[in-house]
Amino acid sequence: MAALATPVTAPLDYLLHLADNALVLGQRNAEWCGNGPVLEEDIALTNMSLDLIGQARMLYQHAAGVAGDGATEDSLAYFRDAAAFRNYTLLELPHSSEVSARDYASTITRNFFYSALMLLLWEALQTSTDPQLAAIAGKSLKEVRYHFRHSRDWLVRLGDGTPESHGRTQAAVNHLMPYTQEYWAQAAIHTIATSEIAVGMATLQTRWDDLVNDALEEAGLQRPRVMAKPAQGKNGQHSEHLAPLLAEMQSLARAHPQARW
Repeated sequence: MAALATPVTAPLDYLLHLADNALVLGQRNAEWCGNGPVLEEDIALTNMSLDLIGQARMLYQHAAGVAGDGATEDSLAYFRDAAAFRNYTLLELPHSSEVSARDYASTITRNFFYSALMLLLWEALQTSTDPQLAAIAGKSLKEVRYHFRHSRDWLVRLGDGTPESHGRTQAAVNHLMPYTQEYWAQAAIHTIATSEIAVGMATLQTRWDDLVNDALEEAGLQRPRVMAKPAQGKNGQHSEHLAPLLAEMQSLARAHPQARW
């Protein structure tokens, strides 16, 4: 009788990258709680934030098991500084635009660019040789399908809406599209995870482009040419916006590090 293959565990840095992405965007989207443009959207964004934070919890729990040394989901989320985070820079940016400090078109555009990626990535990670990561991918895929539909529907509605909504959404696309180039930039977190454990990001780029181009065309929006050097958030080089975001999120846990809730 053939011996069962030993399960392979994803590298710690790769798990933290996925967890940090979900946590940071979940925290950003939660800023709309009580500030949504309409009540239904207030609730929708709050629920999506909870989805993302739930994904982060599962990934941090897995990462804590890999890290050992007493690591927990809380220590990984609340007691690492900004330089230790490996999230995409896109996800830490504020919701601001040229015309508003809290711009809904910016939020929708970012959510669309990210959920289009995670729709493909979670689908692929369901076959990871890390069984725990594969299980997380299966659960997360169900949630991100809704995130993608929600953001795509709103992108089309805003782009094909009034002159003001179209202008704001086009401005958001122009501003945020360069940050998506970080998805495809080479990084150690991707090279240390083999193709059986993780996914070669370059294999997703064409399908991501198709999803994005199709939605932009339906919305009457133009995809800008991107020539900028990719951001380096996943390599620990962040914008000035991440540290204040983490300071607010981590303040209670750090003020009472021995507390049990």
